[in-house]
Amino acid sequence: MRRISYMVGTRDFPTLQAEQFMQDVVSYYHADDTGDKLAGAMTEGGFGSVPVLATDGKLIGIVSEFDLLQVITEGKELTTVTAGEIMTKNPITVHQDTPAKEIIHLLQGKHLIRMPVVDDKGKLMGVVSRRDMLEGYLRATKPVWRF
Repeated sequence: MRRISYMVGTRDFPTLQAEQFMQDVVSYYHADDTGDKLAGAMTEGGFGSVPVLATDGKLIGIVSEFDLLQVITEGKELTTVTAGEIMTKNPITVHQDTPAKEIIHLLQGKHLIRMPVVDDKGKLMGVVSRRDMLEGYLRATKPVWRF
């Protein structure tokens, strides 16, 4: 579920935090899942990366379309590689209370499309994307008309 879809009314955009933008229903995978499974999820779901979790729900990595394309260009089969082999370990994350402008700076500065949102113990809470931030800005700054 995209939390931003439920934002109603004008708000001060810089005071908004990751928890107000993030998608809290996220497709995630484990280190032993194969590349073809990840590629299928990304293409069907319309997103460019998936988080990789340990069995306790802690984020251990992320696999992007770029990672999967790299496997293909190296002449390997997606069915033979695992998320654990190709994931970016310790990816850049934000917490639920990370301010909007800080999220934007990270997304821009690191050329990211999506970032995991984690709690203080590293457990995945959601994902926030550039599109979520843009939609959040539009919703926060659009006046609500009352009749």
